[in-house]
Amino acid sequence: MMVEEDGLDLFTWFGTTSPCWRLSIDSNALELATVRGPANVSVPLDASQAAQIRALTGVTSHLALDIKIFGYPYRLHLVGKKINIREWAGTASDYTDTSSVARDLVHGLAFAEQVVSEVNSLVVILDGRGIIQRFNRMCEEVTGMREEDVIGKSAYVLFMSDDEGAASRSNINGFFASGQPYQVERYINTVTGPRLFLFRNKFVQSGSGVDERFLICSGTDITEERKAQQLLVKQATTDELTGLLNRKAIQEEIENAIAAEKEAGDNVGEEHLGILFLDLDNFKKVNDHYGHVVGDRLIREVSAKIKSCLAPGDTLARLGGDEFVVVIRKSTIALLTKTAETILSSLQQPFDFGLIKLYTGCSIGIALYPEHGDRLESLIRSADTAMYVAKDDGKHTYRVFTPEMNRKVAEYVWLDTNLRKALEERQLELYYQPKVSLRTGEVDSVEALVRWNSPERGVVSPLDFIPYAEESGLIGPLGRWVMHAAATQASNWQMQGIDLRISINVSARQLRDTDIVKHFTEVLAETHSRSCMLDVELTESCFIEDEAAALVLIGQFRKMGVRVHLDDFGTGYSSLSQLSRIPLDAIKLDRSFIKGIDVNSKPQALVRAMVAIAHELRLSVVAEGVETEAEADFLRGLGVDLVQGFLYARPMPARAFEAWLAEKRKLRLIA
Repeated sequence: MMVEEDGLDLFTWFGTTSPCWRLSIDSNALELATVRGPANVSVPLDASQAAQIRALTGVTSHLALDIKIFGYPYRLHLVGKKINIREWAGTASDYTDTSSVARDLVHGLAFAEQVVSEVNSLVVILDGRGIIQRFNRMCEEVTGMREEDVIGKSAYVLFMSDDEGAASRSNINGFFASGQPYQVERYINTVTGPRLFLFRNKFVQSGSGVDERFLICSGTDITEERKAQQLLVKQATTDELTGLLNRKAIQEEIENAIAAEKEAGDNVGEEHLGILFLDLDNFKKVNDHYGHVVGDRLIREVSAKIKSCLAPGDTLARLGGDEFVVVIRKSTIALLTKTAETILSSLQQPFDFGLIKLYTGCSIGIALYPEHGDRLESLIRSADTAMYVAKDDGKHTYRVFTPEMNRKVAEYVWLDTNLRKALEERQLELYYQPKVSLRTGEVDSVEALVRWNSPERGVVSPLDFIPYAEESGLIGPLGRWVMHAAATQASNWQMQGIDLRISINVSARQLRDTDIVKHFTEVLAETHSRSCMLDVELTESCFIEDEAAALVLIGQFRKMGVRVHLDDFGTGYSSLSQLSRIPLDAIKLDRSFIKGIDVNSKPQALVRAMVAIAHELRLSVVAEGVETEAEADFLRGLGVDLVQGFLYARPMPARAFEAWLAEKRKLRLIA
């Protein structure tokens, strides 16, 4: 301060020792005021002094000027910077030691400026009107704008659309009123395109002794972080193979739809949440035969075709494997059945994979909220139950859930639990039915047939549990049990002097297991049985899926001395050319040709032709289902080699068969 000892300091004039100063581009008058706003005093500067102030940049700096206020000389220390393209401003002081204070302040401010400038975040300082006061280096690099060009301009106008600007202005005004820090996510147009930033916003006082607050906005680019989060969410809710919603996501959608209906109450109307539960028919066969690459492609194309059948707003999800769910939020039974029919119709067309064309249908179960379930679990279970009934009724169709269907599912569950237990607890037993030579009347061999005596239900029909075993995959363990039991029995009979071949049935599902010959060899070693005492009976379906693979396995069986019979001949898909290619030992005529053959001319002609062809190919002919002497006599006349049926004996346990065989041989000796 340059005033006399009895002079006045700045506090006397302004009520503060640090008044605010401002200089505009239009005038050389230095305005001094208690707070930012209208000047209390205007001090004329010479051109040199005004030029010194106008040399200040956007970085806070210090300079000293000798001026007069109300005739009193002062040395004013000005700390400030350029605040926009037309104005410079800051704070002033006149302490005698201001020079040293100012130097320290400048050094501190310079350090602070460097921190603000170089920090690896966007830093923007706004006043209460949204006017930019500070715009750091990172802001310049990200936006391509210079600080000196944006200071004093509205952030709302520069960086936001009209709607965003109005909303942000309203929000910021509210936050200024509350003074509470907050954070917000906002997209910013950068030199590389729109990027998402997280802004952490905090209010600070000006520090000039006046009640003025500024908003410091510190922004961090979270674009990649958000993309990673979205990817994780997508991976958690999306089926990787098809891009559809997965089980977790569709369950959440169904739960939300149920909650919305419950909240709406009586206002829902006649339309309710509907579910279609789809399961592809015979997909496993495609996967096993052509491999997972083709199987995956089929799943993708099927999902696309199903999606094309749906209306906008309907949702398709893949639960896993070959199971899908369709969710229709506003539906009726009529709409659900119509959608199911559309899907079934679309899947009738083949899928063209170049050299191969694949056909696959599906079985569909339908359930409607709340009639068929008022919770996620019960609604899905009802649709799933209806789907299994559709599959059980022949596949390629749909069924609407009814309470009676639960009995079928209960039966399925009972079979699943108890058949596994039966395999473990030896509840299964082989029955044997003799095959008799029509030429000699002697028992030539026997067929082994599995029976299940359940402690809970008694005798369970093979017609009930064999199809279930095929569908569930238990046919593999069941088949190996039959193989082991038959080999054990053959070994026991050999020790008793009963040299009879035992034939066992092998299904197409079992033959797909390329280790079946290995299992067969292991069983023979365990039971000390000769392979020449066991035969296998194959159905024609064994050759439909992969004839080449089936022929390889048949060749391996025959090398071991196993005879191969083609069961149910004439009822399936075999052609004469196929018959000539398959290395068989015998064909087995289906019982449908045998019943009443002595009086029906059409079966007579068919059987006569089949016997002639078989003998020409050096194959034995076995007729099953023979129940009368007349049928046996007629078959004898046609040259049929072996017969089996109720005329001779019903299937019976091993001990009963041994007694029956001993009695039969005794009678022949007497005769």
